[in-house]
Amino acid sequence: MKRLVLLRHGKSDWDAPFDQDRERPLAGRGRRSAKLMGRFLAAAGWTPDRVLTSPALRARATVELAAESGGWSCPVELEEVLYSGEPEDIAERLRTVPNSTETLLLAGHQPVWSQLLAVLVGGGAYRLPTASVAALTFDADTWQDLEPGTGELRFIVPPKLFKHVPLGE
Repeated sequence: MKRLVLLRHGKSDWDAPFDQDRERPLAGRGRRSAKLMGRFLAAAGWTPDRVLTSPALRARATVELAAESGGWSCPVELEEVLYSGEPEDIAERLRTVPNSTETLLLAGHQPVWSQLLAVLVGGGAYRLPTASVAALTFDADTWQDLEPGTGELRFIVPPKLFKHVPLGE
C-alpha cells in the first residue's frame, strides 16, 4: 500500500515585500499552522519518508516548519510541476516516485490541490484551506501502479480543527 499526503502551504503574507509570487512568505498564522500540522502528522502516524514541494517560498517554509515541529526528517525535492502544473501532470509525476517511498508528502497550492484530490479519488469537490492536509491510500505495491481514481481518502484535516485542542508546542 502506498500513502500520499497533500499539504497545502500555510497562510501567506500578502503585505510582505516580494517581487514575484513564488517569493511570497508565510504570515505568522501560516507559520503556526505549519508547525501544528507537522505535529499532527507525527501524532497520526503519517510522517513522510519523502517530500516533493513546490519551489515557492511559502510551500518550502511550510514543509520546513512542519518537519521541524513534527520531529521528522526525510529527503525533500523541489518540483516545478507542483507550482505550475495541472492535476494530471502531478498525477503522472507520482508514477516516477521511487518504490522505496511508502509515504509521500506533496506540498503545493490551490486550486490545483483540490482538483488533484478529485482526480486521485475519482471525483468530488473538496475544500482545502491553507495548511490543511489530505491523506490518501492506494492499493498498489509500486508508485508506477497508481491510476487516477484509485485513491481512498482517509482524512482531510484543516489546522483550525485544533483551535481549542492544541497538539503541544
